[in-house]
Amino acid sequence: MEGQKILKEQKYEIIDQESFELKDIFDCGQCFRWNEQEDGSYTGVFKGNVLNVKKVDNKIIFKGLVNGDIKDVVYEYFDLEKNYTEIKSKLAKVDKYMQTSVEYGNGIRILNQDLIETILSFIISANNNIPRIKGIIERLSEKYGNKIIWNKRSYYTFPTLEKLKNVTVQDYRDLGAGFRDKRLFETVQMLLNNEIDVNKLYLEKDTSKVKDELLRLPGVGPKVADCILLFSDLKRLDVFPIDVWVRRVMNELYLKNPDETKVNKKEIEKIAFKKFGNLEGIAQQYLFYWKREA
Repeated sequence: MEGQKILKEQKYEIIDQESFELKDIFDCGQCFRWNEQEDGSYTGVFKGNVLNVKKVDNKIIFKGLVNGDIKDVVYEYFDLEKNYTEIKSKLAKVDKYMQTSVEYGNGIRILNQDLIETILSFIISANNNIPRIKGIIERLSEKYGNKIIWNKRSYYTFPTLEKLKNVTVQDYRDLGAGFRDKRLFETVQMLLNNEIDVNKLYLEKDTSKVKDELLRLPGVGPKVADCILLFSDLKRLDVFPIDVWVRRVMNELYLKNPDETKVNKKEIEKIAFKKFGNLEGIAQQYLFYWKREA
């Protein structure tokens, strides 16, 4: 098919990469298509690639079927140009809680994920648990994505908007999407009709304006919008997604309201910005991961 890129089996290794622990990156709640293998490595499908990532001592080994040069793909997706040592050092100075959470999630890196995939995945994530989210996304990809065979196993790319053009509300329901079926359908149609110009989102400097655009999509509320801004290749670190864990940790550490349910999101956002400034998105990941896992 014209325009279809050829995937080549490639391998790339990095030694002494700071801030790179597989569990911290893949299990911190930012992505849904990476799975741990028996040997402790992780295999994932992203942006049309299938990749296995393994860490042995101080060496990280990337190998898989990749679109383009594997070094470029890995650097872009794992944001390897970003200096996390500097970020962690700044955040650790905020207070002792932040220092503890940074030490706990020492190997977190925020991925540059495909925007459309991130939008639809986080609509699926609303009021849902991780195994179920992963299952829905996997079935969606198997049915409408492209099949890639690597090491005698079948993998499926996340479907393009074009592939989802004729998918009905009932089709989404049949995949187990539940009440999100209508939201997925309407969002896909809005994006296909260019009711939101995705390219403009990358160019807009003001994060709040980008968030307002995302909030027009059915199924995208403030928390989902913040997740899309932070975890997609829009790469906005000046947002603070608030779920039940984040509300709990922010209340316990800073707000100390005896009734956690009465804690207002605006209060949390205000204190997050005051304490963490434009690194609040990364601060949120350390706090969330520490609170949920520890």
